[in-house]
Amino acid sequence: MTPTPPLPTTGPAPAAAAAPAPVAPAGPRAGRRLRPGVAVTPLRAGLHLRGRRGSVTLEGSAALPVLWRSLEGPLRDGRLEELLAALEPGSGVRAAVETLVGQLEAHGLLAEEPAGPGPVARWVAESAERPGAAAAALAGTRAEVVAAAPDGPLARAAGRALALALPLGAAAVTHTADPGLPDGRILLTARGAGPERAVAAGLSGGSGYVTAPGSAAQVRSDAEALETRPASPGPAAATASVALLAGAAAHRLLCAAAGLADPAGEGGDERLLPGLPAVLLADTGPLRADYRTWLGPLRLDADRRADLGPAATLAEALRRVTALGDERCGVLPLPLPEDLRQLPVPLAALAGPGAPAAGAPRLDLARLELFCRTAELHLGGAGFTVGANPAHARGRALRTAAARHRAQGPAAGTAVPAADWSGHPQVRHWWRTLTLRLAVPARLEVHRAAPDREAYHAVVRCTADGRPLGEAVEATPGDAAAFAALAAVAAASGAPGRTPPSGGAAAPLAAAGARTAVWEDDGWTGRWLAGLAAREEALQDALRALAGEPRPVRAPAPTDPELLDLLRAFGFTVLHAPEEAR
Repeated sequence: MTPTPPLPTTGPAPAAAAAPAPVAPAGPRAGRRLRPGVAVTPLRAGLHLRGRRGSVTLEGSAALPVLWRSLEGPLRDGRLEELLAALEPGSGVRAAVETLVGQLEAHGLLAEEPAGPGPVARWVAESAERPGAAAAALAGTRAEVVAAAPDGPLARAAGRALALALPLGAAAVTHTADPGLPDGRILLTARGAGPERAVAAGLSGGSGYVTAPGSAAQVRSDAEALETRPASPGPAAATASVALLAGAAAHRLLCAAAGLADPAGEGGDERLLPGLPAVLLADTGPLRADYRTWLGPLRLDADRRADLGPAATLAEALRRVTALGDERCGVLPLPLPEDLRQLPVPLAALAGPGAPAAGAPRLDLARLELFCRTAELHLGGAGFTVGANPAHARGRALRTAAARHRAQGPAAGTAVPAADWSGHPQVRHWWRTLTLRLAVPARLEVHRAAPDREAYHAVVRCTADGRPLGEAVEATPGDAAAFAALAAVAAASGAPGRTPPSGGAAAPLAAAGARTAVWEDDGWTGRWLAGLAAREEALQDALRALAGEPRPVRAPAPTDPELLDLLRAFGFTVLHAPEEAR
């Protein structure tokens, strides 16, 4: 029987082997074996294999499960090369075996080196790219547990966890007293062939933490900063939390010493931002632990100074907003719906009575808008513009500058007839909501921002006293009128009064990767945002030319330099001089 070579259908592959080719290996390679813990599920015409490092589904022949029964034993025992040598070169069976083995390698399910006997060796063989090298690194590692009281419960538990994992056991672990450390904090260090690595852990009241691995100076700084954060209420130092924190700290330190991936990245938690360190936070009431993205106030190590690139999509930007607004590790309040009504307009607000709010066509856009405004206020207010990427920041800054230019300078252009914008479906919706549903007496005016530019400025005013209720600057009269009416609805629904006309600046983020149906028109928010995104670049060009060449001004100093550094580290763009928007 000659089985059909298997074909991969699902399963994530490493970045270096995103599209593995079913080719035979170049030559015999000793010691290749299936990683411990790999589970196999036979399918009607294929196999599904899953392990700690990856998974893959192979389909293409009903003979695959039969082939696997012959292949599994040699793969688990390290006798693969013997099996291949016994197969006729060029035969269909050998081609099928080599194709299957190639897919297992591409998806991280094979290892070339045994790590030795015992549970720690099994863990290394499951996790390491090169188990033999990782095991050798651990064999040469010496660990130290530093605490104010080396016989404290957290220090003792961490020492036991390290001794169980290191080849020399307790002989490889030393305990040192450091009166300078506060009670409840420990510092674990590992020394071997590579640079020294350290992890700090602490327990206070109902909360605890484990820092990301780093230098001793870096983790001490992280621990000091984390201990100033608000802790969750709970019973003091529960036994379970001591064991959890000690085991997690030892695990992270051993992974760093062996050159393995940090455990924070193993759970597939989409809240964590790749490329930035994470801290483990634990609470005892009830007992729970999870990783949170964390950049402390001091970024001493080189790997802590790797900044994220600008966000390309709205979802990516909001993940960063969530990390920066985390109640334990963040630096700004997190914009949420709170208890605000989401009709007639989606609103996001900060926690607390009387806190600012923002409205937008969708809640995700409102959350991003409010975060950017809040960051600007914390940086110093006027003169600062924050955006998820350079184009978003420029769009927000240019719209604000254009609105100010029209308010302070002579009227540019003439009023645009209502017939040119009143038929826009978004205008009709928001204007009816404002004047009929909310019964706000108002009038809407649209002017061309400059005689020869496709940029329009719309303002909604109260008919009783003429005060502005909302304004917008956009590329078409309909877009400007719609956003101005929407801003007025948001103000009437609970958002603060007149706000900067950021309008469609976030539309390219929202439209990136989104699909719209061919039958959608601008009455559908997704289709409208896609149209705004297509017009955004031309609008920014028009707004740059509106006010002429900017005059250099002295940039205002931020009132919170740490926040400025963190925003940029998380990929946000901060403009703090008019010429930066051009």
